[in-house]
Order: sequence, then structure tokens, then C-alpha cells
Amino acid sequence: MVSADYVARKIRVVGIVQGVGFRPYVKLLADKYGVKGYVRNLGGGEVEIHVEGPRDAVESLINEFLTRRPSAIYIEESEVVEAELIGFTSFEILESKTERSAISMIPPDLAICDECLREVLDSSNPRRYKYLFNSCSFCGPRFAVIKALPYDRHNTSWSAFKMCPHCEREYWDPKVGGIRRYYYQGISCKHCGPRVRLLSIDGEVINTRDIIQDTAKLIDEGYIVAIKGVGGYHIAALASDDDVVLKLRSRKKRPTQPFAVMVLDLDIAEKLVELNDESRKLLKSPQRPIVLLPKKPSTPVSKYVSPNLDKEGVFLPYTALHYLLLTEVKDHFLIMTSGNIHGHPMCTNINCVMNKLRGVVDYVLDHDLEIVHRVDDSVVRFTGGYAVLLRRSRGYAPMWIRISRKLRKPVVAFGADLQMAGAVAVEDKVIPTQYIGDLDEYEALEDLDRELNWFVRVYGIKDALLVCDANPSYASTWLCHKWAEKYGLEYVSVYHHHAHALATAADWGETEPFVSITIDGVGYGLDGMAWGGEVLIVNGETFTRFGHLRYVPMPGGDLASIYPVRMVISYLSQFLKNHEIIDVLGKLGLIDKLPGGELEVKVVLNQLRNSIMTSSIGRFLDSVSALLRLSTYRSYEGEPAIVLEAHARGGSYIGDESIKDLIRKDGGTYIVDSVELFRWAYEALMSGLNTRDIAYTVQYSVGKALGEIACMAAQEVNNFRIYLSGGAAVNDYIYAGIKSAVEECGGIVRLPRKVPPGDGGIALGQVYYVALSNNT
Repeated sequence: MVSADYVARKIRVVGIVQGVGFRPYVKLLADKYGVKGYVRNLGGGEVEIHVEGPRDAVESLINEFLTRRPSAIYIEESEVVEAELIGFTSFEILESKTERSAISMIPPDLAICDECLREVLDSSNPRRYKYLFNSCSFCGPRFAVIKALPYDRHNTSWSAFKMCPHCEREYWDPKVGGIRRYYYQGISCKHCGPRVRLLSIDGEVINTRDIIQDTAKLIDEGYIVAIKGVGGYHIAALASDDDVVLKLRSRKKRPTQPFAVMVLDLDIAEKLVELNDESRKLLKSPQRPIVLLPKKPSTPVSKYVSPNLDKEGVFLPYTALHYLLLTEVKDHFLIMTSGNIHGHPMCTNINCVMNKLRGVVDYVLDHDLEIVHRVDDSVVRFTGGYAVLLRRSRGYAPMWIRISRKLRKPVVAFGADLQMAGAVAVEDKVIPTQYIGDLDEYEALEDLDRELNWFVRVYGIKDALLVCDANPSYASTWLCHKWAEKYGLEYVSVYHHHAHALATAADWGETEPFVSITIDGVGYGLDGMAWGGEVLIVNGETFTRFGHLRYVPMPGGDLASIYPVRMVISYLSQFLKNHEIIDVLGKLGLIDKLPGGELEVKVVLNQLRNSIMTSSIGRFLDSVSALLRLSTYRSYEGEPAIVLEAHARGGSYIGDESIKDLIRKDGGTYIVDSVELFRWAYEALMSGLNTRDIAYTVQYSVGKALGEIACMAAQEVNNFRIYLSGGAAVNDYIYAGIKSAVEECGGIVRLPRKVPPGDGGIALGQVYYVALSNNT
């Protein structure tokens, strides 16, 4: 007869609970408390536990794993119910089941932990000393190598590597493997793990004595090397040598876009950039993002690594391979940039490297662990002292984001077109894909299609509602419509800036009508014009345009974003005559910044009469950047505006009376008179005012005007939580202007925390649109 104090419990756990050592941890706890039962993975990424034994022991086990578990295990929800006593005689890790009772998070790729790095540096540990792929239950590749759920070795790239007897003992025996290696699906060592080889770009295998030392020697000699990492190939090169950096720029056809710099440790980072407690913590986090930080004047990094910018993108090594390489190179820091040709996705296999990077790299440090998912490095910056994601990928994706409303049917969101990500969503969980990139190239569109299909398959999503951007010319919209046709699914379209606004609101759980400032380069507006400097009142699936930047022509459409002198002409045309414009451009040396010179200037002047109109803050910032002769050609997304922000560092606000009141009213809509602000910048430049002060004042002033309009809108809805979104939302000076105005009216400004404010967060907003509407 079983005692009344002998109980059974069935526990379902959701979160990051597969691929992080959760099952072996529960098994060790069960043995510790002397209870019986089982633990097993289920097909949705969740874990099921059955435990039976004395009531005190069962309750102690549950309490310990819920409150004192290892940090790599993230439990978002758990359900504990009474169960029938079955009479187990032991506690076992059972074979995984493919059935789903719920969905759970797919673990992201995490940086090598301190314990694993200690093993790599410990010469008394022959199996793992200098082992380039060392990892454990709490670190290493996860999402990049997963082929299917549940997360078991046979469903990952590790299946290609048969465990050696030593690893098998660690895997099966908790007394040998401990919590870090017992039942760890990615277990490996020097005897049985992936193999590394050094190749010339012609495919010749280079014989080496020590492959890391020899690779480091090549890099120190000025050669450029492709290095296979966790989610793709990097291109590594000296960051301190001007000639090497310029050679890489020439080969990669990347004239000015900044390169990231990987540094050995925080001591090296401190020689390059300004650090504080927050940035140190972020750099050392398991996510190991690239962090944009202010350059030190004494930095040894070549000025050509990030020309015309005040910040350097630095990150720490996240694998043993990276760490050991940086230990060997003379500087202990290197350019570590995406292994791609400009505008194309990063290579993930050797065929891509040999075909596409020929002429870019000299050598390839390759290995044979298959990359299933391309996963770029994540990028973070600080705006107003807050960490903001610019690219959400390695270390963060594909963790889900909870929203405050439940969906009645699954959703697949296709995002936008630039620096984008898609998403799938089930109930109140939105799972953004990793960073996909720009859909200008068909390869990136194929990536989006493949990744969305994969998430739909592994999460068992059926009969989904599709969500597209309202812009009919977007590649993502085309793909959305193709899915609708192919799978017989319904779709809805969401305006670009509406989705931007909803993304930040979803991030913060806002459900009331709210005000959003959405500022970016361009988005398709309700009136068919190019929006991008908007103050919106949003009420779920509807919105009202409460204010915006003054419309000006955008001559040549997209050409105006590539050659911002076109936007200079557009703004000048609002208060100067044609011959005066040509005279001004000549004095400023801007005529030859257009490919067609003076003839093109005349063409642009003629185009002004029938150009699409734009309220874009991006185009406004571009025009000021070009006017000040800071950036007259956009070689990467947002370049003129980014350079303008950098130039304002060290500048001061000029409180000129003529620009203190930039707000006009046109009917029921408030207008920021960006033309008047541009005129001020032009006159200040011609009068010899310091260009850093002009840059600072213009950015702060446009932000303050938008903030003032947002305050008026907030009064309309009685909600003074102002949500900021769009690619320009991260600009320090615009943010400061908005914040100053909003705080004056008793409001607060909120930037997104879990997704980028730019187009990488659009898919979250698209899902939230459905959650707040009657479409499901």
C-alpha cells in the first residue's frame, strides 16, 4: 500500500529547455532527491517530466529547478498537475517524442562559457586543450546547427560525428560528464569532433604545424583569410594596417561601410573604445553582439575601418577558434566582417567561398561542421544610454517575444525589404527569424522563404494568416502573395509605418490607443507618397496621421537616396531660384558630386515638377549631410545620416530664434517645417558657423519639433507613453530632442528593447496588427 505522502506530478515546461542541458539537470536532481519517473523532450521544443516519490522530495525537486536552475536554462512557463502513480523504479531520460503539447523556444547560439574556455587553455586536459569546438550544455552552437525538433543529436549537424569512447562515457554517466556534459547533444573532443583545414583560395590544402598559429602568421603578414564560424564565414584581416584595410575595401567593393573589429578581451577593447559597466556587460554576455562604442582618440585601429564615424563596432570572440586566433595575432584584434560580396548573404559553405570570395580572400580556414541556418552577428548600440538592437541574430534569434493579446490562428509575417527579418506567431508568441538582410538580391529572398518554411514546419503551423507590407513593389510582398497563391492562404496588408509603430508598442505590451513617432528612410504611405517623418495616433488596426515633416520632392525616386545632392537641390528649390541653386552648388563644390555634373543638376531641377513627394526624415538628414559636404554618395544604407550624426559629436546646440518654432498646421495635420530648418542650416553654413554645431542643432531641432507634435497627439488620446520607431530612432541627437519635448509635457519616450527599431522589427508589428484586429 502506497503512503498518502507518496505523490506523482506531471510537469510541462516551456522556454529554452531543449539544447541547454535541462533533461540531464532534472535527472541529476531526481537522483539527488531519490524520486522516480522520467524526463523527455517533446516535438514542439517543450519538455515533459513525470516525477513520483515522497511529497517533500517531489516538492523540493520542483522548487529547485523552478528557482535555482543554471542560468542557461530559461523557463517561461510551467504547468504542474497531479498525476497517477505508475510505480517507476528509477528516474530515466526517455527517448524524445515528436508529438507537441505546446511550442517552446529553439535555443540561440551562445558564446563559449568560461568553463569551456578554461578547458581549452588547460594543457593538462589533452582532449580539450586548444580544441577549437569546445562547448557544453550551457554554450556553443544551437540554432545554427538544428535541422529539426526535438533537439537531439540526430536532428543536428553533430550527427555527422560519432562520439569517441571518452565522450560516450561523459554522455551516458553523470558521474563522469557532470551537469555540463552528461547527455549533452553536441558533445565532442579532439578525438571525434569537427576537423579544420587551411586552404588557399584555389583549393590547395596548406600543410601546417599548428593551424591557428600558421593562420595568424598569414594574417599578420597582410593576407586576408575567410574563417568559418558558427553561422557563416567571416573575413579576417589586420585592422591596424591602412594598406590591408584599403586592399580589403577594394576587393570587397565596400568603399566606406564600417567593418566590425573582434578583440581578444575587455583589456584590448579598452584600448580601442570607451567602455562603461553596461557596455562591458553586453560585450561579455552569452550573446556576444557587435557593440557600437565611441572611439578613443588614441585607438590603434586604422581610420579606414570605419571612416567618417565616431563609433567602432567591437565584439569579443564567441568560440575557442576565434579566441585562440586572437591570442596568436600580433595586435590581439582583427577585422572580422561578414564573408560575402557586397550586398549578398554571407557564405555558409566552402563552395560559396570558392566561387564568390575568389579575388576577395587569399586563404580559407575551414571546418566540417555543417551550418544549417545562416546566422549573422547581432549588432547593438546605445541611444540615450539605452542598449538598442540594430540587428537581431546570433545569440538572440530565434527566441520568441510575448505579446499582450492572443492570436486566434497562427500568423506568418513577411516584414519589409531592407535589413529585414520575418516572423511566425502562435497564440501570444512571436518568433522572429534571424536577420535576413536586404531583399535586393534573390539569394536573400530565398533565405527568407526557406527560413519561414522551416519555422512553419518545426512548429507544426497550419492554416496561417499571412501579413505583408502594403508596398506592392516590395520583394517581401511578392513572396507573401506567392505563399497565398501556393498554399491557398489569406493575407492582409499593413502600412509600413503602422507596423513600425505597432512593433515598439508590442515590445512594451501597449494595448491602449497610443502615439508613435516613426522616422526612417522611406515607407509607402496612405496617399501613395514616400513617408518617413511621422507622428501617428494608433488605435489597434487603425491609425491617424497627426503630423509629419513637410513634403518636398524626391527627384529621381531611389536615386535621391543614393546621391543626396539631389535632395539638397530639392530643399534649396523651396526658397531659391534655379540659377541661384546652380550658383550655390558650384560654390559648395557639390555639382561634381552628381555623376552627370551640371547637366544632371538641370535634369533634377526639371524633375522636381513631377517627382514623388516625401516626408522622410532620412532624406532630410541626407540633404543636410550633403550640404555640409560630409557625405555625398550613399554606399551603404543610411550612410549620409549616420555620418551626420557622427559629425555632431563635440558640437553644440545653437538656440536660434528662427528655428525654435518649426511647427505649422495644414488643415487638421501638424507639419514640421523641415524646409525652414534646412534654410537655417544653409544660411549658417554660408555665414561660417561651425559645421559640428550645425549638425547638432539640425538633428536636435527636428527631434524636438516631432516631440512637441507628439505631446499634442498624446493629449488627444490621454496616453503620454510615446513609442519611437524606424531606423532614425536610434540617432542620439534626434532622440535627445524628442525626449526633451516629451518630458516637458510629462510624457516618456520608449524605444524597442527586443527588436530593432528599423525594418528588422517590422514583422513583430505586422503580427501585432493581427492580434489587435478582427482578422483572426
